[in-house]
Amino acid sequence: MRVILVRNGHQALPRALQLLDESGIRRNSRNGSVITVSGGVTTVYEKPCERVVFWPERDANPAFHLYESLWMLAGRNDIAPLVRYAKNMAQFSDDGKTQHGAYGHRWLYYLGGHEPYEGFPMRETFSQLRIIAERLRVNQEDRRCVLQMWNPELDLGQEGKDFPCNVSATFQRDEKGRLDLTVFCRSNDIIWGQLGANLVHMSMLLEYMAHWIGCPVGTYTQVSVNWHAYMNKYMELEKLPRPSSFHYGFDPYNDDGVVSPLMTDIDTHEHLDEVIQVLLARADSGSFPYSTHPNYMLGSVWAATADAVLRAHHLWRTLQAPSRFTEAIKAVKDIPFEWSQYDWTLAMHEWLSRRYDAWLAKEKK
Repeated sequence: MRVILVRNGHQALPRALQLLDESGIRRNSRNGSVITVSGGVTTVYEKPCERVVFWPERDANPAFHLYESLWMLAGRNDIAPLVRYAKNMAQFSDDGKTQHGAYGHRWLYYLGGHEPYEGFPMRETFSQLRIIAERLRVNQEDRRCVLQMWNPELDLGQEGKDFPCNVSATFQRDEKGRLDLTVFCRSNDIIWGQLGANLVHMSMLLEYMAHWIGCPVGTYTQVSVNWHAYMNKYMELEKLPRPSSFHYGFDPYNDDGVVSPLMTDIDTHEHLDEVIQVLLARADSGSFPYSTHPNYMLGSVWAATADAVLRAHHLWRTLQAPSRFTEAIKAVKDIPFEWSQYDWTLAMHEWLSRRYDAWLAKEKK
């Protein structure tokens, strides 16, 4: 088992690619050729709230990762909203309506028994997250807080389009009271899965649970048994700088760089859940009236930043060029804070600008 110790996900991507460069072996998979390393890989993020990967070669969609994380925290499994951000998400639904392996749905709703899986909501509410939060609030030394995502009655030996890759996780508080999260993954695509989607989803879950428990965020550790990259995507990242033993390359996160707004600027867990529902409702409806802006409701920089990113994506998706670019870019700058200080709005601005530049170049031909 190899171990990658990094400050954040932005550092992790070149480190991961370097490991594949040095020790990668080719194997086949049901989805094509992959490059992997023998024995699995553990990645430890010392500052998991620095969750945005800025490498333009990776070109991660901040709005998609943000929306899907909120969608998970709300316990949803409906597939249609995800397709707005990534059309290929439709291929991960067996019935065209729900996602069988949706993590958040499994975190918040009962999975056992012998009745068929019928979608959202399930027949009996059983919030694993609530039990874990209550236990760790009472007993800082609790070591039994295991979060299950793989269910043998629903998953083992079954056929379908979507089964959890991340199968279980543990929450424990360290000697300083910080909340650590360790996630166990059976199969992890490092480019689309680990360093993009999983990094955001699981670090958001960790921050959400720390807020609920009332303690600081500790480390996030990802233990991946089959750790791989699909060869076509690996080759596309050939030009991304690799770190030397002395230098990681460009890292926007440092003492003078961008910061990640935290959920802790929302006073209670109940208010945080309310804001998450408002953000999702605004994104789902495409209605972003300033009269009900999350920031004005609860005075939250975190909510205002998230809202700006989701609003920008909606404008980019629904308007015609060039307005789809200019109005969307304006949206991420049109918040009552210094937008360039915050990772989500900065990343969204860069993602949109790359597309605007490509459109302008095409128009000049």
